[in-house]
Amino acid sequence: MGPGALTEILQDLPNVKDRDLLVGYDSSDDAAVYRVSDDVAVIETVDFFTPIVDDPYLFGQIAAANALSDVYAMGGEPRVAMNLLCVPNCLPKEDVRAILEGGHSKAVEAGCVIAGGHTIQDNEPKYGLCVTGFVHPERILKNVGAQPGDVLVLTKPIGSGVLTTALKADLISASSRDAAYAHMATLNKAAGDAVRQVSDVHACTDITGFGLLGHSFEMAEGSGVTIRLHGKALPLMDEALDMAGMGIIPSGAYRNMDYVKPHLSVLAGSEQVSLDLAADPQTSGGLLIALPREDAERAARLCPVERHRRRGTQKEHCGARIRLTEKARKAELNSSPFSSASYYTVTPSLI
Repeated sequence: MGPGALTEILQDLPNVKDRDLLVGYDSSDDAAVYRVSDDVAVIETVDFFTPIVDDPYLFGQIAAANALSDVYAMGGEPRVAMNLLCVPNCLPKEDVRAILEGGHSKAVEAGCVIAGGHTIQDNEPKYGLCVTGFVHPERILKNVGAQPGDVLVLTKPIGSGVLTTALKADLISASSRDAAYAHMATLNKAAGDAVRQVSDVHACTDITGFGLLGHSFEMAEGSGVTIRLHGKALPLMDEALDMAGMGIIPSGAYRNMDYVKPHLSVLAGSEQVSLDLAADPQTSGGLLIALPREDAERAARLCPVERHRRRGTQKEHCGARIRLTEKARKAELNSSPFSSASYYTVTPSLI
């Protein structure tokens, strides 16, 4: 289901008002937040999906990292999780165990205990987590509040949707495949730890199914600003550019584009491939963080910076180059790259 349809469905649902519900589904945030005391708020999130890889252990890792990411995006730390598992009768018990072991490995890495779960029979396997985290009520991060002049930091490259689509036809190399898997299985823990040490973060979200373009639009709309994406500076997974240039685009990217299109200005000289990649739905993507330039510099020092290759040239992983400008609720895409001195991108070390 695309973001536009989901927004329409949720629009008029009745709800109980509670002053301690600090973040609910009336916003486009990554999780709910409920205040339990002056010093503690509980973060609640849930996420699960069908396999995007063949290896059951790796599937468990990616699904768990994806679910845990929502807590990091809200500025919190995950503490307790429950497994959500759908199992077809034909799935071998060893595969079921491997899925759970993969998820458990990521929970342990996050410092989060898996306390139980729920399993049902289904026609295809699905796995994920319901995660509880904690945050101080005054330190909650939301996907609104970005300010003109902010720098945005993107903590992982994009392209997982394009690459997993290309994998179905064996179109990418084993090294690019493994690198994409490693990105998806990497927790946003290092990025979350760095963000919590920076005092003036204005907005934060994680980049998942709505793509960089969809999640950027939600941040722009909620913050009342324009976000400008520079297509040639988008950080891409290996071979994502080549595959997108061949037209290997997942259907979710078109739904994301339909959602954003009424609010999108595409400037002269922009390349269609950049637009397609910006709309590409991500699995277990990075954090997108809006903050002043000086704090972005500090975040870059606090978190390891990955280097990756693009078109054969090694360069520092440069984040979705985004600039927040005058107050307007829209997004723009053009092809002009920023100089390397004008932006910063932080990427956690791979597992």
